Amino acid sequence: MSDSKFPVRQSSYKLTIIAWIVTILVSSLPNIVWSELFNSNPEWLSWVKMGLLFILILLTLFWSPLKPLRKFFILMLALYGLTALLLQINFNWPFLKKLFGNNVFDNRMQAEQTGKLVVSFAVIAILLLLGYKRRDFFLALGDLHAPIEPVRVLGFPKPTSWVSFGLQWSIYIAAALGIAQYLSLRPSSALLLDFVPIIPSILLYAGLNAFNEEMTYRAPMLATLEPVGGSKNALWMAAYFFGIAHYFGTPGGILGGVLSIFMGWILSKAMVETRGFFWAWWIHFLSDIVIFSFMTLMLLK
Repeated sequence: MSDSKFPVRQSSYKLTIIAWIVTILVSSLPNIVWSELFNSNPEWLSWVKMGLLFILILLTLFWSPLKPLRKFFILMLALYGLTALLLQINFNWPFLKKLFGNNVFDNRMQAEQTGKLVVSFAVIAILLLLGYKRRDFFLALGDLHAPIEPVRVLGFPKPTSWVSFGLQWSIYIAAALGIAQYLSLRPSSALLLDFVPIIPSILLYAGLNAFNEEMTYRAPMLATLEPVGGSKNALWMAAYFFGIAHYFGTPGGILGGVLSIFMGWILSKAMVETRGFFWAWWIHFLSDIVIFSFMTLMLLK
C-alpha cells in the first residue's frame, strides 16, 4: 500500500526497471510507432497488451520476486479489459442529454463520459477488493496546504503551499491552452452567443472527465507503483502513461504528447505530495473547461 507521507522511497531498483518497461510496452507508444510506420492503429494491439499483462500476472504466482508488481499488472489489465468491454455497450442515453437541452456538446460527450464513469467506478471497486483503502489510492481531498517539493524552473524555489502552486499553475495551463486554441479557431461573436447556453454542459463534463481520467490514468498507477518504485518513479510513470496517450487526443501529435506528459507530471505531483485528489482534479478540470469550450465552438461552427 502507499505510504502515508511523501516521499515514499524506492523499495527495489530491479522491480522499478521492470515496471518502467511494462509501462512503456502497455502505453500508447506501440500504437504511435505502428501508426507512423503503417498509417493505422489496429485494435489487436490492445489485445497483445492484455495478453502480456495476463502472462505477467501468472508469473507473479510462480516467481515471488515479481509479486510486488502483481496489483499493478491486475489494475492495468482491468483498465484495458473494461475499456474493451464497455466499447460494446451503448451508453447513448437520451434522457441524460435532455438535462441540458440536448445540445451539440451533450450529443458529443454523454455516451463517452458515461462509459468512462462506469470504468472509474469499476476501477475503484477493484482497488477496494485488492485491499486498498480510499486514502491508499488518493480518493480523498488530501492536505490542500501541503508544501510542494520546490521546482525552481517553474518559479517555486522554496516549499510553498500547494494552495499557491495549484491556483497559479491551474490558471497558467488553462490560459495557455485558451490562447493557443483561440488563435487557431478565432470564433466570431455570433458563434460565442450560440456557445453561452452550452456552458453548464461543459462544466459538468469537464468535472466528470477530470474525475474519470484521474481515477483511471493516475490514482491506480500511483497507488500500485509507489510502494515499489518510490514516489518519484511512480509520478513519472503515471505522467508518461497519461501524456503519451494524448498523441491521439487533444492536444495531439508529438507536441501534444510532450505537453500532456508535463501536465501529467504536475497532476501526479499534486496527488502524491498532497496525498489526495483535489488539486489534481482542479487543475485538470480548468484545463478541460478550456478544451471542451473550443471543442463546442468547433461543433457549432
